[in-house]
Amino acid sequence: MVTQHGIKLAVYLVSSFYGDHNSKVCECLIRRGTLTLAQIIRFTELSRENVRHCLLALIHQNCVQAFSIQQEGAFGEAPKIVTHYMALFDNIIHHMRFPKFIVIVKEELGEECEKVFEALLQHGRLSFSQIVDRHKQTVSKEENFNVDNIQESFTKLVNGRFVERCPAPEPFLAPPSEEETPAKKRGAKSSKVREVSETIEQRALAAAAPMESIRFLVETHNWSDVSDKNNAEKLTAVTIGKKRKQDFLDTDGGLLDKDEKKEVLWRVNFEEFIRRLRHKACIANVMSRLNNECGIVLSAILELTRSSETKVNTGSTASVSINAVYDEVIKKQGGLGMNLERIRACLVELGCEMPTIRIDEEYSIDLKSIIELAQNEEVESIVLKRYGREAYRMFRFLSKSGRLHETDKIADTTFVEKKDAIKILYKLWKDDYLQMEKITVNGARQTQFLLWKVNRQSLWEHVLDEMYHAALNLRLRIADELEQEKEILQMPKDKVTQVEELRKRYERLKKVRIIYESSLMNLDDALMLFHDF
Repeated sequence: MVTQHGIKLAVYLVSSFYGDHNSKVCECLIRRGTLTLAQIIRFTELSRENVRHCLLALIHQNCVQAFSIQQEGAFGEAPKIVTHYMALFDNIIHHMRFPKFIVIVKEELGEECEKVFEALLQHGRLSFSQIVDRHKQTVSKEENFNVDNIQESFTKLVNGRFVERCPAPEPFLAPPSEEETPAKKRGAKSSKVREVSETIEQRALAAAAPMESIRFLVETHNWSDVSDKNNAEKLTAVTIGKKRKQDFLDTDGGLLDKDEKKEVLWRVNFEEFIRRLRHKACIANVMSRLNNECGIVLSAILELTRSSETKVNTGSTASVSINAVYDEVIKKQGGLGMNLERIRACLVELGCEMPTIRIDEEYSIDLKSIIELAQNEEVESIVLKRYGREAYRMFRFLSKSGRLHETDKIADTTFVEKKDAIKILYKLWKDDYLQMEKITVNGARQTQFLLWKVNRQSLWEHVLDEMYHAALNLRLRIADELEQEKEILQMPKDKVTQVEELRKRYERLKKVRIIYESSLMNLDDALMLFHDF
């Protein structure tokens, strides 16, 4: 679901990280869909060399995926292979979550793994030898540099599925078979184009993805030789702290030499982090809505079914036995005193039906319903804060009902005066939180009734767009505050602390930045609830 403010946020993120030219190419791809190099040049009005460099940078930073397809030639000409490019909107938005990803790695694997992980976040795609080379630049002369320590940290990241092999840079998609072609011809022209485009993009991503058997496979090397003098000369020399957009020219696509192309490139596995954040959100919701014991049981089941969960948008977990759940529960903090009956009671509260026969007693959790409840609570919270308690009661009634209701019925059910109810309902409708339908009844005299309902699909898209808008405004506000006080930020810290006025301005900026950035992180939690989970 890519909304207008979602596009603006993605373009701003690319501009902040990688520069204006890259953001222009990215915006063109997001708004217009999959394009060829010639089309991008025509729409952006940039030079061929600039567009080529921008595409390489965006591919290297996992923001664009290239693929080639066979295109019919002109009259009398043979078919030719043409490269297309598509923007990866989700990967661009994930740039906001890099601090969250770093915290997860640091808490689970420690600071050494965090350093290796940050290099991949910063540079997008790296081979192991490039990771070693960049790590050497951060090590001071007093510290001992040990390749084996880096290799151990890197292996932990791969084994934890935090890092994966990069997809193929330009997979070839075979022409559609004769069986597929008729299906694409159904419906209106616009519908057909959209369906074909989506199918091509999905096929491209599937073709580019490495096989699961090698996705997290670390090849054995003589790690002590990965940073020899000859190899180091081939690697791009990058000064720490430089703009990331400058760090792609010698590490991707046609700009690599043959030896470097043989090296395996690695990137951050966003899917794993989103899965962990989704689990965290589900557990937090269950703990606040039910109790801590239910949260512990849910956490145990999610841990047990981790290996069988391959996609972010799955509905239910795999089935697990009650004994396995018990063994996992007692390992967790607060779960040691729970017995089988308390675990069964929690499973019932979580929406699991009690089996009639308790031989091989197995349960699964419907995560989709938990996420939907969390989404409802989030929207109801927005309505409460923005429109007041009476509006909250009416919206909650319509949301739970899922059907059209007449104004009098809503007012009577929610104990709101009719004249106030009409005003509130109109306000919610005007702001796209409700759907209104007018029905005219012809009798002795013509009577008009207003019916109201919550259209969940359109409302969820509207709320998501509002969240993208708010996130963009927060990032712009943070950038504006930093720009206003850049003079202080460039001064030596001891000089700032010595002058009272400068110290106050510095302290104010620090507090404001903490408030805005924490607000942005909390907003992103809600944003993921509607888009990523």
